[in-house]
Amino acid sequence: MSGAESHVRTSELEYDLPEGVIATRAAEPRDAARMMVVSRSDPALLQHRHVRDLPEFLRAGDMMVFNRTSVLPARLIGANLSTGGKVEGLFLHELASNPPCTTRWQVLIKARRARPGSTLTLLDQSDQPSDIVLTLVERASGDEGGWIADVAVGGRPVAAGEHLRLLAAIGRTPLPPYILAARRESAESVPDPSDRARYQTVYADAGAAGSVAAPTAGLHFTPELLARLDAKGVQQGRVLLHVGTGTFKPVETESLLDHPMHSEWCSMGDDLAAQIMQKRATGAGRIIAVGTTSIRTLESYASWVDRLPEPTDRVYERLPAHIDTRLLISPGYRLRWVDGLMTNFHLPRSTLLALVAALFEREGDPGSGIARVRTLYTEAIRCGYRFYSYGDAMLILP
Repeated sequence: MSGAESHVRTSELEYDLPEGVIATRAAEPRDAARMMVVSRSDPALLQHRHVRDLPEFLRAGDMMVFNRTSVLPARLIGANLSTGGKVEGLFLHELASNPPCTTRWQVLIKARRARPGSTLTLLDQSDQPSDIVLTLVERASGDEGGWIADVAVGGRPVAAGEHLRLLAAIGRTPLPPYILAARRESAESVPDPSDRARYQTVYADAGAAGSVAAPTAGLHFTPELLARLDAKGVQQGRVLLHVGTGTFKPVETESLLDHPMHSEWCSMGDDLAAQIMQKRATGAGRIIAVGTTSIRTLESYASWVDRLPEPTDRVYERLPAHIDTRLLISPGYRLRWVDGLMTNFHLPRSTLLALVAALFEREGDPGSGIARVRTLYTEAIRCGYRFYSYGDAMLILP
């Protein structure tokens, strides 16, 4: 489903990013990251602060909504048994196989001679061959593509649910390619255990492991900052969206409306929905989403409610347990449940950049949202903000 209501040319989502602006390491401590504070309604508000200052801009009764997903150690390194060549890949999903007690994996594979029947030995975290072998079966269909692969350990098929244990043994942190490329260019080396700790939010639910990319706005929070927000009376809600590779997919169509929006699995509880719907009805506190995945989850459920033929006061009891959302939020979209957003600085030609522009679009003034974002990004670059997943933050107040 799509929430886009105005025509945006993809070229409008371009901007020039100087070399050295991409963050290759996370700020230490987490809340030491810089934070640009702006407002949707007040163009004059522009402050350069730090994430640790966040409680100053919120008030009792506000609610911040976080994505509790946990990032899998999904990056794979291996060798092609036929050619001896190095293989890089990414675990995407565990799939049911036949017989039903075994599984297959859907994986992305970067290898010159990958073809059906190719056998790949995965390396452990010491770069030594493990006993885990993938055999490519066929190309995968759907949004993410890649390969369907049989998985064997010591020559035996893998039972359902074993992917978490196996990835813990041989998987690496699934850092975005632009971070890995920037590190290679600067000859920078970071131990994977360090990345594994920092490319995970402090509130990630270990029982909700399923993302192959982090909800990066949440990386800035510390337990101490969360406690300070709680002490101020700022409520904290949790939703769940498993972040897939589509979040980084560039828009390649001339018009944003023609972009085939990727699907992602998301969920939220009835109790949180009830609190939010009450706030919307009474105006008792603002809803600030932490990250684009949180706003996408909230607005997907809000859109579902809007489509009900006969809404009731207890409509939250009828919400689906989960939604496979294709919601595209871009300039012209009318926000239902969300007032503000905390987010990072995003890639050009991305649906994430379009989402941020949607928050700034003024009614009856097409193009105003993108113009505002371009101005703010120019200012961020001028002031030395760090961009992308390990970069700094922007707090967009109502």
